[in-house]
Order: sequence, then structure tokens, then C-alpha cells
Amino acid sequence: MSTAPRLTALDALHRSLGATMTDFAGWDMPLRYASERDEHVAVRTRAGLFDLSHMGEITVTGPQAVDLLDFALVGNISTVGNGRARYTMICQEDGGILDDLIVYRLGETEYMVVANASNAQIVLDALVARSGGFDAEVRDDRDAYALIAVQGPESPGILKSITDADLDGLKYYAGLPGTVAGVPALIARTGYTGEDGFELFLKPEHAEGVWKALTEAGEGVGLIPCGLSCRDTLRLEAGMPLYGHELTTALTPFDAGLGRVVKFEKPGDFVGRKALEAAAERAETAPPRKLVGLIAEGRRVPRAGFSVVKDGVVIGEVTSGAPSPTLGKPIAIAYVDAAHAAPGTEGVGVDIRGTHEPYEVVALPFYKRQK
Repeated sequence: MSTAPRLTALDALHRSLGATMTDFAGWDMPLRYASERDEHVAVRTRAGLFDLSHMGEITVTGPQAVDLLDFALVGNISTVGNGRARYTMICQEDGGILDDLIVYRLGETEYMVVANASNAQIVLDALVARSGGFDAEVRDDRDAYALIAVQGPESPGILKSITDADLDGLKYYAGLPGTVAGVPALIARTGYTGEDGFELFLKPEHAEGVWKALTEAGEGVGLIPCGLSCRDTLRLEAGMPLYGHELTTALTPFDAGLGRVVKFEKPGDFVGRKALEAAAERAETAPPRKLVGLIAEGRRVPRAGFSVVKDGVVIGEVTSGAPSPTLGKPIAIAYVDAAHAAPGTEGVGVDIRGTHEPYEVVALPFYKRQK
């Protein structure tokens, strides 16, 4: 028996704006409002407004909260300062990636773990299972928050006009409490678009008022509402991994080219340490497939699962692909054999329904904003 998708606090507002809705990880979410390309370009050149309330917030508190997180996750959370955030991962005992996460330190003994919507319950269950023996509480706070993001070069000015927070002093991957449109919020300088921007954690009952205040504040500079479709092409251009595509339980962080998030130097054991030490050693002696960018010479769009080929031999697999509004060409992220991963490698193609379409191998990301 299928269950009805969950609705965010902004559901009625999305429908009033004419959004095309889609089921995503059990949530009814806006896919687009009008043109995906226009939404993408707005974020790159002006600003876009996103509802991300499907993300999973998990609070970890108590005298040993940081000890639990250092044991449960691969990162060194004890070095995260008050008001700062860190990108990290939670792995299985065999090193496979359960999810990639952002951890915010909210206080001396309080942390918020933000998981991907599709993995929120998995991450919650894993943290609870790993909490035995620690003086810490793991709390499911998914219903306590709505999450709104404003992203793009105009986002600082837009948000500044309706908040009392010191945005100029707010660094990338940091968060601070403040008021937005007169209501309390955690204001984080984070995002998933490759642009400057902010993510606002607030009570669900305040979401509609804040969305409308941001919309009004951004009218003069071209802010528009944006859906999940353009969020995917934005993160793809920025070379950011998506769980289920570039990251899976079949891969370790070292397989994904993200071994830097694993901190072996932190004291004590952590889940997956032995397997990850072996994976790190393998990556040095026999490099696994590497994550690269591919830019099409033609117009045909590659999709996840398509084979990457060279001289008729399969050398890799596409994990994500889409038309790039910024480059004006189809692009893809793919895992390819290390021997063929160097930018400029000649003769590489993607098998698109039996035809080997030529592609240029490039380093990620495809797009990097000017600071």
C-alpha cells in the first residue's frame, strides 16, 4: 500500500505559484515553476529561492555529543568551532558511504546533522545505533524545521534587507542565530549551487512569511522561485556529488575522490576506520576509477548509467548528466579508469543508445564563481 507524499509548510504557496510538483524521497516538491533554464540562469546571475524542507535535521546534544559524532562519522567534529559547519560523511563498517552530511555546531554541546532527504531515516537510525555508551541524545528534528535557501550573487543584499544578522561577518560554512523578517532563524552560509547564498532553518509556521518577505525584497533584482530541477543542473556544473549518483554504499570516500573528508588523525576509533585505511592504501597503490567531467562535442545528452568508452572498450560510467545552461552544451560527471582520467584525454566517448558520442575529458568543476 503506497503512502501519500509528505507536504512541506510551503506546499499551498508552491501550487499557487503554478509549480510543477514531483515526488522526491517521499515528499511532494516543486520541480520547476516555469522554465528550468530561466531558473538556473537566475541563480547564476541574480538570485533564486528554494524550498528545501525535505532535508533531514537531526540534533545531537549532551556532554559527549562530539565524542559520539567523532565515532559515528568520518570527520573530526571536535575541531568544529561554535557557529561553524563541516561537510562530512557517515560510512558503513565496510567503508561504504551511507550519506554525505553537513554538521553545524550550535553550542558547546549541541550539534545539528543535516542529511539528504532520501537518507534521513537511515542516518538517524545509524546515529541512534552508534550512540550506545555515550552520554548524548540523538533527536529527530525533521518536523521542527522548514528550510529555505536563497542562492546567487544578489542573495547577500536581498537577505541583508530583512535580517538583523551580521551577514558581512558570516563566513562560508558558518551559521548564526538571528531574525529574518522578524522571526528567529538559523542563518547558514551554505548551499548546493556553486554560488554564494544562505540556508535558513526556521519553524514551519514561519516559512510562508519568510518566503514572501524574501520574494518582496528580491523583486527589484530579479529573484525568482526555483525548483529541484535547476538545483540539480546547478550542482552538476559546480561538480558537487549527489547521493545515489556519485555517492553510494558501494563506494568509499576514497573511491569517490573525497578521501580528504576522512580524518584518520582524530583520536580513538570510528565506524569504518579499518576498511577506510585499507581503501586509502589501495587508492595510492592502485588508483580506482576517478571522477571526471565530460563535455559533449555534439548535442546528445548523457544520462546516469551510460557507458564511457574509448577505442570500443568500456572505461567508465556516467553518474550524472544534463544540458548545461552556462556552457551551452551537454555535460556529465563520470567515473573512468585512472589511465584515461587526465583532462584532454583523446578518443573518449559516451555510448548513447549504441552511438559513441565524442566527449572532452575535463577537471571538475565545470563552473566556478568569481569571488
